[in-house]
Amino acid sequence: MKASMDKIVNLCKARGFVFPGSEIYGGFANTWDFGPVGVELKNNIKRAWWKRFVQEDPSTFGLDAAILMNPTVWDASGHTQSFSDPKMDCKNCKQRFRADNLIEEHSKGSVSAEGMTTEQMENYINEHKVKCPRCGNFNWTPIRQFKLMFETSRGTVEGEKDVVYLRPETAQGEYVNFLNVQRTARAKVPFAIAQIGKAFRNEITPGNFLFRTVEFEQMELQTFCKDENSMSIYENMKKKALKFAEDVGLDKDHLRFHDHEKLAFYAKAACDIQYLFPIGWEELNGIHHRSTHDLSRHQEFSGKSQAYLDPVTNEKYVPSVIEYSIGADRLTLALLCEAYDEETLENGETRVVMHFHPAIAPYKVAILPLQKNLSDKAKEVYSVLSKKFMCDYDEAGSIGKRYRRQDEIGTPFCVTIDFDTLEDDTVTIRDRDTMAQERIKISALPDYITKKIEF
Repeated sequence: MKASMDKIVNLCKARGFVFPGSEIYGGFANTWDFGPVGVELKNNIKRAWWKRFVQEDPSTFGLDAAILMNPTVWDASGHTQSFSDPKMDCKNCKQRFRADNLIEEHSKGSVSAEGMTTEQMENYINEHKVKCPRCGNFNWTPIRQFKLMFETSRGTVEGEKDVVYLRPETAQGEYVNFLNVQRTARAKVPFAIAQIGKAFRNEITPGNFLFRTVEFEQMELQTFCKDENSMSIYENMKKKALKFAEDVGLDKDHLRFHDHEKLAFYAKAACDIQYLFPIGWEELNGIHHRSTHDLSRHQEFSGKSQAYLDPVTNEKYVPSVIEYSIGADRLTLALLCEAYDEETLENGETRVVMHFHPAIAPYKVAILPLQKNLSDKAKEVYSVLSKKFMCDYDEAGSIGKRYRRQDEIGTPFCVTIDFDTLEDDTVTIRDRDTMAQERIKISALPDYITKKIEF
């Protein structure tokens, strides 16, 4: 049984996945704190992505660029001129909504507001009498454009401060370091630069839990290539992105490609991979063919050539870019939704279980002494396993209740220490999904678990 978003939110708070940001002060809209279990889940997702796209690919190189960049970067990227959302306020309930979302939700996805002008969006909403999703009234303000970049300042003297921006995306860090990485890594085109990092957007509309937040992490890579080979690289990246989503635990029937109907003037192709969230089909990640636009713009604004010199042909050219970007927070939400299950057992009881891929499960194994007077031996086992895996230790409550807690946080294996353990150094290991149990030597546990959690 799959869950509603409310069930996911409640489970996350109850079991330490995600807490509302600044909760003791009444919260802060669209901000969330990852708890002890959630931070492990999210970190494991990032590790799986990095392993697949960086560690296993000799032509991809990692980067960790600064969040604060020279403001001219955002002039070159176009963000200072046009990075905004079309918002409308309901005059009755005073809630603010994105006009393009109102159109797409009203039409149940049959009408795309992508590429519509402000006038076209207002005309559609007025002609179709699109009502406020919250109060049901049709009483809107005109559309206004709200800037999505957070501004801050650098300097110590009042009146002499320079405006700087919290980056709204991580991609520009890869672009401005294109030549640095190419030179130091001795990389030959095609090659990619990958990064996982924080980005910030001044989102005002409701976020549907982790789906849309003001602070988020992006996992992305930019592939720099010769234009004549770019479309094949674009198509290959679509396949690789989809395979990763499936391999990390998303059902292929809950994933689909969505090609963009209208493209930016410089783009040759653009596609989203959408996931069937409890709120419907929504974007999970994007793959974009950005042509030579980004490097050319930075070349123009910086005055520094971004041309690549082919060592074989001696040809000099500005590479095209194929971008693949996926939000770590949004992927975490998708995997929470996918993993959630409610099972009716043979005795009529219901158990909630999170069927995470073992590689991304927050804890790989839980150490559970059958009774508290077995805790010394249990802690010895914990000490051995925790050197290799993230482990949980729990000795409070009945063994059945402790199993249920581990099921709810998605721990793939539980190791129970009993009185036989003191005699023969064997333990009972329980599988989360099948609930099957088997007896195994303590010395065999590391290899047993390692083989089961490979990604």
